[in-house]
Amino acid sequence: MKKEDLNFFAGKRILVTGHTGFKGSWLTRILLYAGAEVIGYSLVPEGESLYRLMDEKAEKGSLKSVIADIRDYDRLLAVMRETQPELVLHMAAQPIVRTSYEQPRYTYETNVMGTVNLCEAVRLTPSVKSFLNVTTDKVYKNEERGEAFREEEPLDGYDPYSNSKSCSELVTHSYVNSFFREMGIAASTARAGNVIGGGDFARDRIIPDSVRTALSGLSASSNEEASVIRVRNPYSIRPFQHVLEPLFMYLTILKEQTLRPELAGAYNIGPEDADCVTTGDLVTRFCTAWNRTGTGEELTWENVGNAGPHEATFLKLDCSLARKTFGWKPVWNIDRALEETVAWTRVYADSEDKEPGVRSEMIRAEMEREIEAFLEDTMSA
Repeated sequence: MKKEDLNFFAGKRILVTGHTGFKGSWLTRILLYAGAEVIGYSLVPEGESLYRLMDEKAEKGSLKSVIADIRDYDRLLAVMRETQPELVLHMAAQPIVRTSYEQPRYTYETNVMGTVNLCEAVRLTPSVKSFLNVTTDKVYKNEERGEAFREEEPLDGYDPYSNSKSCSELVTHSYVNSFFREMGIAASTARAGNVIGGGDFARDRIIPDSVRTALSGLSASSNEEASVIRVRNPYSIRPFQHVLEPLFMYLTILKEQTLRPELAGAYNIGPEDADCVTTGDLVTRFCTAWNRTGTGEELTWENVGNAGPHEATFLKLDCSLARKTFGWKPVWNIDRALEETVAWTRVYADSEDKEPGVRSEMIRAEMEREIEAFLEDTMSA
């Protein structure tokens, strides 16, 4: 997406579910940068969060933040009827595989019935013209064949998270066939790979875990052991990409299918093959990027084995459909993505002793710098 393409969103009313999450916070910043009227619908973020840190200000657009549960259908419908959004982007979810083993019922309630609630609310809100449901690369039936998944392959999902997202896809497809197509609502699903970037504080994710270890090395009380990242499943392959990659592609799909409804469908969004690396390789590259800053203890990592419940060992996406349909291709490779993650983390660490308002300004400024750099690099990609 080019910078001028963002003009499409200026002044448009856009409902974003999950706007207080990691990806939702970055998306909100992009949309406000574009001058959109954002209606956010999400739970209060737990613990340290990017949304709280950036203390979102709407310099160009506007933001109406609704703190509510996607499982609360009556509240969701009331918000949509009140705000009358034109575009809807669904990211509210229970997004962690390991958490889905601990809380399977909650995961299904949120990821499946949450999608049902939103699709039904879209059906009953005449202002909506375009809808995008964000799922995951884990929706496919994974028989560990070592091949990239294509959009037409069977859906399934082994664990409760992956399976619930597969169900979310099927719910969306049913609403398209039963209602949306006839109503003139363009609706798609987007299956993105693993995202990394500044401001992700989730547990049981490799880069947030690595960042926490790196930050502990900046402490005066740190020791050599505190600067060792513990890695589960270092030989698992994942399609890692910077968070801005899928977010701008979501906006591309939302824009293009609004203008040309025949483009609506299911799309994979992932990095180049060279950037589908093992978890161990990813952490090695993160350590290199962090150690290059010359601050804190020297980062290293160790293999702690296959600890925890089942997770797929191989995930890679065939993104040729998105390339052919939208002329899209990734902008930042894995090393650039990690460099930007480290840059954001340095701002986060350096601003820790600042007044809250000053710290938020620094966080927002860094996010906007990365957004503008990404858009500029898009021109030469």
